[in-house]
Amino acid sequence: MTNYKRQPLRRYILDSLQTLGGSASRQAIKNGIVDDNDNSISYDDVFGEVISSNGNKYHPFDFDFNFGLRELVVTGYIEEYKRGQDIVLTEKGRSKDHSNFPNNKELKQMQDYWDGKNLLRAKRNKLKLEKEKHNDDKKVKRIPMDNDDSSDDPSDTWKIEILDQIKQFSPKKFESFSRLLISKMGVIFDNKKGIMMSGDHGIDGYGYFKSDEFRTSRVAIQCKKYTDGSVSEPEIDKFKGAMLSMNVDYGIFITTSFFTSQAKLKAVQGSKTVTLIDGQGISDLIEKYQLHVTPVRTYSIDDYYFEEN
Repeated sequence: MTNYKRQPLRRYILDSLQTLGGSASRQAIKNGIVDDNDNSISYDDVFGEVISSNGNKYHPFDFDFNFGLRELVVTGYIEEYKRGQDIVLTEKGRSKDHSNFPNNKELKQMQDYWDGKNLLRAKRNKLKLEKEKHNDDKKVKRIPMDNDDSSDDPSDTWKIEILDQIKQFSPKKFESFSRLLISKMGVIFDNKKGIMMSGDHGIDGYGYFKSDEFRTSRVAIQCKKYTDGSVSEPEIDKFKGAMLSMNVDYGIFITTSFFTSQAKLKAVQGSKTVTLIDGQGISDLIEKYQLHVTPVRTYSIDDYYFEEN
């Protein structure tokens, strides 16, 4: 359960985008915010979940994150975006000096925007109530009327649910899932070198990866199923020691949890690097390869359909 406190995130988003080169996915921006030592936002703040009154799980951070994105559009720092697409800085956003952001003019732009949204929302709610009153003797199915900016790219609640389910897998099922995921990533397991169940419900593996340039690399793999806690530097150090004995080119370390800052640093030190995939990365890969998930299309109504009085 996260202890995240609601706060404006526009500046953190802007800083993260600049560090990432001006264009990045929402996931990359969030990871950049976590990795930025100039703020106090932790991994748990960003990806920690809360259970709502109706029993659904969500990330409270996402509300402020989406508010921040919209405010950066309104003030001209990022381009207008669509769901599923990367967030891109404008020429103004790529400027190095943002020491005065947001200034008084930009604060007014934000306030005017939210005032306008609140007014439109009130009109829509009024229209909805009038329709409900008119049809109070009928059961009417309605498409949601409000595409609120707090959820213009809502937290994928299915990703929260699927990660919770993976953490509950039996050791045997987690091994099967890990092999499926890694195989989809393009790694071919070498069964002669062995795939071994480990005491912490992970698997250790060895395989080969052929790049688009037809170069084949030797890969060491470790998967750890944690219900809580993090993967720390000593665990990466231990894995690197195993990599040396296996004479591999690089390693892949997958966890249902997350990696500490020290673990991330250790992963890229020395001649043998380790690719780290945390719980959020697992969810993204499940979506990318559609591993036992089915995409569903939905629609939201824009302002064209609502008459102004």
